[in-house]
Formats: sequence, C-alpha cells, structure tokens
Amino acid sequence: MPETIVDRLRDSGRPTFSVEFFPPSDDAGVQQLIGSVDALGPLEPDWVSVTYGATGASRYKTFAAVGAIRGTTDAHLIGHLTVAGQSLGEVRRALDAYARLGVTHVLALRGDPPGGGRFEAHPDGFINATELVRFIKGYGDFTVGVAAFPNPHPEGSSDLDARILLAKEEAGAEFAVTQMFFDAQTYVGMVGRFRELGGTMPVVAGIMPITVPTQIERFAGLSGAALPDRVVRSLTAVADDKDAFRAAGLDLVTDLCADVLAAGAPGLQFFTLNRSTATAEILGRLRAEAVAAAS
Repeated sequence: MPETIVDRLRDSGRPTFSVEFFPPSDDAGVQQLIGSVDALGPLEPDWVSVTYGATGASRYKTFAAVGAIRGTTDAHLIGHLTVAGQSLGEVRRALDAYARLGVTHVLALRGDPPGGGRFEAHPDGFINATELVRFIKGYGDFTVGVAAFPNPHPEGSSDLDARILLAKEEAGAEFAVTQMFFDAQTYVGMVGRFRELGGTMPVVAGIMPITVPTQIERFAGLSGAALPDRVVRSLTAVADDKDAFRAAGLDLVTDLCADVLAAGAPGLQFFTLNRSTATAEILGRLRAEAVAAAS
C-alpha cells in the first residue's frame, strides 16, 4: 500500500515537517504561492496542506491551489474540508474534487461560518467535525486528520477538548494537527489529557513564525492564541526595530519548536501565510542543532 502521512508520523526515526498554505485570491497570489512551494522544496516537506474556503467561490480557489501545487511538489497533499456552511451534497462534491486531484488525505474541520458569528449547523449538513470524519471514512479511501486545541476552544474547556479529540479518533481520525500556540507546556498538557483518555493518534504541533510587530495584537485577538506575557514583553522591547524584532521572534519560535520536539511531538506544521523565508530559517536552525547534538 502507498505510504501515508500516518506512516511517516509513526516513524520514530525523525519528526515530520509540513507547511500550510491558503488559496490565493488572484494571479499574483498564485505566483507567490508557487514560489513559496518551490523555495521550500529543497527542505523536503513531508506534506503540504491547503486551507478550505468559507464560501463557494473561495472553495473553488482551494481546488485551484491544490491543482497548482500538485504540479510543483512530490510531497503528500492534504486538502482541508469544513462542516460550516455546507450541505451533505457540497461535502460529497468536495471529496470528489479532491479525489480527482489525486488528494488522498483530508483534514476534517468544523470551521467558522462565512462572515463570522456563532456556528450553526447547516440544515442539510453535519453538526460537528466528528460527524464529518465518520462520513469521510465511509465515503472513500481517505486518510483523515483533525484539529486539536492546545489552548481551550472558545466554546469549550481543556477537558472537553480532549474528549472531543478522542471522539474524532474513535470516528476514524488517524492524526491531528494543533492550532497555533506559543508555550510548549500547553501542547504537552493537551497531549497528556488526550493520552490519559486512551487517545493514541499522533498529534502534530502547529507553529506560527513571529516576524512582524502587528502579530502581537493579531494573536491577542484570536481566542486561545494570545502570546504569553513573557513573550510579549521580550518582543515589545524591540518592536521599534524591524530587524531586531524579526530576529527575536525567530529565536522564540525556534526555541518553542525545539521544546515540543524534545517533549515528544512527532512533527511540526508551519502556518506559512504563503511565505517561505521564516519557515526555512527556523527549520534550518533546528536541523543544524540536531546535527550538532548528534556529533
């Protein structure tokens, strides 16, 4: 059978490295996306992930982005798929589109409703990601991943998040990727709660590089993803110096990656914002540290 992402995650020889992109809105964005995929190619990512649009038009852009990336990389591709705003028929059509594109891995998510606001299930759709996982596993030959929350989901709690993650595994999910976080102990605690309940699937750490001061306020506005006070203080101290801020942010994120890998994370997924430089620099540092430690 062809190797899956799960096979790589369960290979204890080395952690995986993967990147997430979003579908561009115009031709210039497509060229930037392809350039980023090309730039990261020599680093040999284990897989490339593409997010899913919240509306019909943006969903088409997801499939177009997957098609563009398919021609530029040999890495596994993961297509995202969300419950929010979608009927059962639309979910079927999305899975059929992924199958035609040769995508055999799907990240099943509840997602946020188009335009924001509180989530409400589509009258002809699914209630949550667990139902979506179960449907995908019965629909085709897909390897299914799901989201995990190191910081509590805004509509739940840490304990509830662990139980929901276990329910997703029981429905057929085979791996998880976390939302962004900035304290290694939040990842360690989340995985620990999941394991105590009997969860066994690999949980990849989701990493967001910090490169510009505006990210401090942006992360604070994301429930559960705010930067820890100690990180904010260290970054604020150099916020007026663009180069110093970028260097400090990369140092902090590199240390975060090293800490979660030391704690047993099977892999890192970088949220790239369709850029490659910061991810490449962090990965280069991590690999150089690993070589130095082994020598």
